[in-house]
Amino acid sequence: GDIKWSHRIKTAPWSGVLSTGGNVVFGSTMEGNFFALDAKTGKDLWHFPGNEVSYASPISYLSNGKQQVAIAIGDVLMAFGLD
Repeated sequence: GDIKWSHRIKTAPWSGVLSTGGNVVFGSTMEGNFFALDAKTGKDLWHFPGNEVSYASPISYLSNGKQQVAIAIGDVLMAFGLD
């Protein structure tokens, strides 16, 4: 039950987070910042400035043997390939 790490954002989120088997946590902010964190340490691994409100939770799926992560930011669905 101990807190191992935290990730602060400017405003309260309206979306959920996604945790993958590869120890990556994805989330988004009301400012449209889509981010990835190391699940073990909370270290910021990557972020994308979507510049629109994001109410959606990220999703992950497999396409042609490669893991993808997608999120709706504003009225655009954005998808990213994972290494």
